[in-house]
Amino acid sequence: MNVPISTSVEQNVRNYFEVLDGESTTDLYELILSQMERPLLQVVLEQTNGNQSKSAKILGLNRGTLRKKLQQYDLL
Repeated sequence: MNVPISTSVEQNVRNYFEVLDGESTTDLYELILSQMERPLLQVVLEQTNGNQSKSAKILGLNRGTLRKKLQQYDLL
C-alpha cells in the first residue's frame, strides 16, 4: 500500500479537529511540526542503524543540524 504522507497528515489533522469538537486551538502549525519531527528523526536513525551522517543525508540536513535536533528530542 502506497499512501502519500500528506494523506496521512490530512486525516490526522481532520481527526484532531473532530476531537476538539469546536474548542479553539492555537499554534497548530508548531504543534504539528513538533509532533512529527521526533518520530521522523527516530525512524530515520533506526533505518540507518544510528548512522548520523547517513541520516542527515536522507533528511537533507547537515550533520550539525541533525545533532542539535537529536539533542533537542533526547535522541542521543
